[in-house]
Amino acid sequence: MLVSTASVLGTRVSGTARRASTVLVTLLGLLALTFFIGRVMPLDPVLAVVGPDADSSTYDQVYRAMGLDQPIWVQFGLYLNDLLHGDFGNALLTGHPVLDDIKRVFPATIELATLAILFGIVIGLPLGVVAASNQGRVGDHVARVITLFGYSTPIFWVGMMGLLVFYAWLGWAGGAGRIDLAYDGMVPDITGLLLIDTALAGDWEAFTSALRHIVLPGLILGLNSVAYISRMTRSFMLEQLSQEYIITARVKGLSRRQVVWGHAFRNILVQLLTVVALAYGSLLEGAVLIETVFAWPGFGQYLTSSLMLGDMNAVMGCVLVIGLIFVALNLISDALYKVFDPRTR
Repeated sequence: MLVSTASVLGTRVSGTARRASTVLVTLLGLLALTFFIGRVMPLDPVLAVVGPDADSSTYDQVYRAMGLDQPIWVQFGLYLNDLLHGDFGNALLTGHPVLDDIKRVFPATIELATLAILFGIVIGLPLGVVAASNQGRVGDHVARVITLFGYSTPIFWVGMMGLLVFYAWLGWAGGAGRIDLAYDGMVPDITGLLLIDTALAGDWEAFTSALRHIVLPGLILGLNSVAYISRMTRSFMLEQLSQEYIITARVKGLSRRQVVWGHAFRNILVQLLTVVALAYGSLLEGAVLIETVFAWPGFGQYLTSSLMLGDMNAVMGCVLVIGLIFVALNLISDALYKVFDPRTR
């Protein structure tokens, strides 16, 4: 019994060690690839600091101060050493530490992406179930059209049309930014999430303003998630509806609703965990176009501005955060797999 317990514990420890080493190698490879690509890009970070009118001596001084005179592998080693000490460097764009900038802009993207993924779940899951349970009929065709629209329509075009119709013409939605200028800076910064902060402060006028600003970009950003989640749900459901246990359930006289939702849908919940997790991660790092169209001061806009400026400290910090997000979401989905599906334990 003791030998068996020790064997199980040893297996778990070795599995955890392998997982940890895989995560570290993945993040290191991601950082190395981004760092080397950043060094060969036709952008000069020195000019972003000194300006195009600086003399050659000033340029050379800043060039050496930034460590660009060192071999590229030495530069990467120095960057990793700073990273291990919690130093992400300073951003050229703002002059502030990169980590502080990310802490400032990331809540705006979390708020936007969370609304988008909720929209994707609420619409995408039922849409995929309806499509699978009505294969080849009207419901299936309607779901396919919606999925095609979500995949193929340029999101920046939908964003501009949404602003034109719902903001400029109808006046239903808020304009650019996260909140009206009258409330900007008036809400206590507790969590960085405006909807939560305004609610905690009891400022319901500011809450309404923040809600009017986030609904339109959040729903438009969620279109791709609706398409992805509904498509995967339909595929999983079709596989389940062709299984023998579904035929047995129908023979027993169970209603269509019980068969579809009580049996088939319950058996795909575990698979959908990974789908939703990956969709959420994609929203967190892929909200660039929507943030640009709606002047949303979030993570995507910060990353794009830093990339255009050649600010590799900020770009590297953002890439590391994105990598950590995807790794964390995959680990969480694996853990939930083991909770909800005993066969994976």
